[in-house]
Amino acid sequence: MDLSKVVAISGKPGLFLITTNSGGKLIVESLSDGKRMPAFANDKISSLEEISIFTTGEDKPLKEVFMSIHEKMGDKIDFDPKKASPVELREKFLVVLPDYDEDAVYQSDMKKVFLWYQILNDKGLLDFTVEETKEEEKADDMPAEKPAVKKTAAKKTAPKTAPKENVKAAAAPATKSTKKPKKV
Repeated sequence: MDLSKVVAISGKPGLFLITTNSGGKLIVESLSDGKRMPAFANDKISSLEEISIFTTGEDKPLKEVFMSIHEKMGDKIDFDPKKASPVELREKFLVVLPDYDEDAVYQSDMKKVFLWYQILNDKGLLDFTVEETKEEEKADDMPAEKPAVKKTAAKKTAPKTAPKENVKAAAAPATKSTKKPKKV
């Protein structure tokens, strides 16, 4: 399930699929009516891949929440999120995500999660079987972990560019040579 190409644009209803991203232009296609339009730099665009839900522990990525909805409710949710009472909406959300933060997750957020799930599932953009098999393959194909080796830089004793006199002095042997120097 790749949610990186699916975005929500602030001020515009529904979800959008990124169709073109080149030359600084972003063209999106509405999932509700299929119309294409440009998304501008001043629009607040959020990729569903980056959205997470507040919980009492660590935040849950939207992908995991969708997986939980699929496990608990199946392909079709059995209620209309737009017409559900606040009490019914909280009860359904508790079934899906029992540890959500009641102070930080609003009723409008719950509606969006259920509506987005239904839209993406109806369009065939959620494929839970492929995700599960990919995770299993990764676990099977991963080699045993090697211990991390810390590399340290070797200390340099001489500067890179040394004067010629120092190089000659350092290269000269400590004992006298028996050979006579050649005259030029």
